Amino acid sequence: MDNNYLAELLFGDIRTTPEDMFAKYPARTLPDKAAVTRFAPSPTGFMHIGGLYAALISMCMARQSDGVFYLRLEDTDKKREIEHGADEIITSLAQYGVCFDEGAAADGEPEKGSYGPYRQSMRKEIYQTFAKDLVKRGLAYPCFCSAKELDEIRKAQEAEKADMGYYGSYAKCRNLSIEEIEANIKAGKEYVLRLRSDGNAENKITCRDLIRGNIEMPENIMDVVLLKSDGIPTYHFAHVVDDFLMGTTHVIRGDEWISSYPLHEQLFRASGLKMPKYAHIAPIMKLDGGENKKRKLSKRKDPEASVSFYSKAGFPVQSVLEYLMTIANSNYEEWRMKNPDADMSQFKFKLEKMPVSGALFDMDKLASVSRDVISKMSEE
Repeated sequence: MDNNYLAELLFGDIRTTPEDMFAKYPARTLPDKAAVTRFAPSPTGFMHIGGLYAALISMCMARQSDGVFYLRLEDTDKKREIEHGADEIITSLAQYGVCFDEGAAADGEPEKGSYGPYRQSMRKEIYQTFAKDLVKRGLAYPCFCSAKELDEIRKAQEAEKADMGYYGSYAKCRNLSIEEIEANIKAGKEYVLRLRSDGNAENKITCRDLIRGNIEMPENIMDVVLLKSDGIPTYHFAHVVDDFLMGTTHVIRGDEWISSYPLHEQLFRASGLKMPKYAHIAPIMKLDGGENKKRKLSKRKDPEASVSFYSKAGFPVQSVLEYLMTIANSNYEEWRMKNPDADMSQFKFKLEKMPVSGALFDMDKLASVSRDVISKMSEE
């Protein structure tokens, strides 16, 4: 197949190349070992305490290494986005002293920084530039499968007790001829763009996690969707392009993303982009019905999952931050006892001292920390 012809057929209006983007977003000039970290939420609900926790850790990593901490809004899912969701995130973080060196701003306000736009919904041409390049190199293809056809594939896999997903012989559109692709486009068939995975289920890769050490996993074999039918990228593809162009060195994210690492490693490699380092943090947990029964804090069930709960309940900002740091690093309490009046920013935070299993959020402990914080306040 003539991949250049296919790339022009799919992306004829995209005239930029990856090289153009590299020139527009040059490598950052920073001190050696400076960390560039980001907080990249979706504006689809209230600010979760786990989000504040991750943002606080990311800010600490950047601040103590003379790096950069930025805010990126992953707002490509317009169906789930709530009105003023971005403002809610920015306001909540500012209240807790989590301030960004650059990034997205509240609605109507100008962004800070030279690596924007920092809202993914405004970066469509950038993603399509890299998508076109993948098509040119035979690493991505259009898929015209309908919802009904995808359901038939799932049923066949269930009957055959095969792994679920779009891959190998189940990838119906993987080997379409250019004539078939052109005919489908002329007929007005909707399509998505998929990765042509080169993975082998027998091969292993190693995730070098900065908290958990080396984690061995099978390669990704799925031909995942890169661009949806409206040309908007999926999270997986968008974050790869953005993290490279924005110069991210360390990605600090929840451990639910560990299973996606093989896909992300493959996408960075296929796109020819250098991969950042990853640290997968354990979720914040709570006791539920028994001494040893723990579960993640739930947005639906637990009022304390929302950052706004703490100010309404009367907990000072500083006490919440102090408590989150005791969860984040096992030696923070000892440091605080030796340095009772020091600013929290003087503590040397280390990823390797973070918990590997879920940290229990103890309201009694938070109240105890708050007593200490309040005792040092003026009467007023």
